[in-house]
Amino acid sequence: MPSSRIDRRGFLGAAGVAGLTVAGGGLLTACGDGGATGGGAEASAKLELPTYVPAKVPAPDLPGNAQGLDPAYLRYPKDLVKSVTKAPGDGKPITALTETFTTPAPAMNRNAYWQELNKRLGSEMRMTIVNGLGADSVYREKFNATIAGGDLPDLMWFPPNQGLKNVPDLLRAKFHDLTPYLSGDAVKKYPNLANIPGYAWKTAVINGKIWGYAVPYGRSGQVYVANEDFWKPVGGTEFTSAQDFFDKAKELLDTKRKKYVLEPAYVNHIQQFAYWHGAPNTWRIDDGKLTYFFETDEYLAGIEFALKCQQAQLFWPDPNLATTLEKMEGGFLGLHVQSFPGFLNDSNMYDWPEKVVVPFAAERGMTPSWSYGWGSVGFTAINNNVPKSRIPTLLKVLDYLSAPLGTEERLFLDNGIEGTHHTRSRNGDVALTKKGNAEVLTTRQAINFFGNAPESLYLPNKPDVTRGIHQAQSELMKIAKVDPTIGYFSDTFAQKGASAKDEVYTAIKDIVAGRKPLSSFKKEVLPKWRRTAGDAMRREYEQAIEKGTK
Repeated sequence: MPSSRIDRRGFLGAAGVAGLTVAGGGLLTACGDGGATGGGAEASAKLELPTYVPAKVPAPDLPGNAQGLDPAYLRYPKDLVKSVTKAPGDGKPITALTETFTTPAPAMNRNAYWQELNKRLGSEMRMTIVNGLGADSVYREKFNATIAGGDLPDLMWFPPNQGLKNVPDLLRAKFHDLTPYLSGDAVKKYPNLANIPGYAWKTAVINGKIWGYAVPYGRSGQVYVANEDFWKPVGGTEFTSAQDFFDKAKELLDTKRKKYVLEPAYVNHIQQFAYWHGAPNTWRIDDGKLTYFFETDEYLAGIEFALKCQQAQLFWPDPNLATTLEKMEGGFLGLHVQSFPGFLNDSNMYDWPEKVVVPFAAERGMTPSWSYGWGSVGFTAINNNVPKSRIPTLLKVLDYLSAPLGTEERLFLDNGIEGTHHTRSRNGDVALTKKGNAEVLTTRQAINFFGNAPESLYLPNKPDVTRGIHQAQSELMKIAKVDPTIGYFSDTFAQKGASAKDEVYTAIKDIVAGRKPLSSFKKEVLPKWRRTAGDAMRREYEQAIEKGTK
């Protein structure tokens, strides 16, 4: 097992593991009415996104598609192509602000991987790496302090969900508009950037302009992950209804042996239960009118089912459980919720039989749903103190960092130097060495937050597991829904959306735990959310959508 495991579940898999190309969904920026200036929605609707040109790499064993199905390789691809013909840098140092959620990388002067990266880039990559393990606010505080200080790096990662405010104004004041360099066919100068799907680029667009390089991340959202062995006594993880699930779960419950069915993350399970009833992806739109998922009957049904599960003691009793994966591996838990890239990371690191439970109909006649993610983990902007003449150089560097699986560049980026950081078996599969774990895993996560490749599926020496994951992803996409507000900007969402949602989640935990009545959700919780942020977000999104569709 690799020694440097990523601990923040919300970003699990952002850097991946040896040979596993993964990245995850964001929630901050999108095109639309920026609040401070008018006309943003109309301009964004007219903007030509970067032309999508799939990379010319060895054909995967299982194909992907432009909608977000990841290509899968059952063995590490042979006959790697060279996607970058020469070092993209100009010999001058490149500075970047980024984040990590794992063990700090060794300093550049004692990090052979980092030193080799500098050689291959043709410029020294000087990263300021913020470790965000403590709290979401850690990177935000560093970001804001950097802006206030005025000494901005060349490349600055804009995170997707850390509450940055006044983003449109900040971009106009401090960063280059990259539209002329990336819009339409202009992106073809950077083939690996052209390989990034359009749904990811939308997250780097505000007020009709492309303000950054969209850091690609898998489009698959959260998934319900089961330990298959746990469910074997009741016939496996196929369920005909919510009641069938409940009955089988009760049969497996064994409190004397401390064997429970569900991890104690109530709100995560509620979202999955709501999918069984056909819940929307964040917002539902009907005739131009938006309804947030909190406000739907499907979500309320999810809360009711979670309360039923809690009363039946199906949840692990300690709500602060810190060893979920260990309990899953040991057969003391049956299900937990994970980001899809985190699930890939876990599938590579652990050998217990993980399986995605695809949402099923709660009752006969219902149509289940599932939610796409955004396909991006934020975007990387270029400081406007950088001379315009250097912008193509920085984009070429990001193009190198975006090399997909099947290229010589990705083999190095994911695994370092052969013989030093990784070894290859006779069939070509890749394994990190002890030095690779210490240097590549830690350094690469910081890099992948501001420059990465679209997600591909490859788990070393686990072809059957890879095949099963690709099949699950295919099934999920059949019922997947898109958030209709993607591509539009709400000032209220940026400033208050996260905190207002957290208040609702706190109240929901109280309801499921029995500290508040279920009736309080409609009588108290929803009205407060609407007053605090919900109605304003709804109004801003509806106005932006209306302008953008005219």
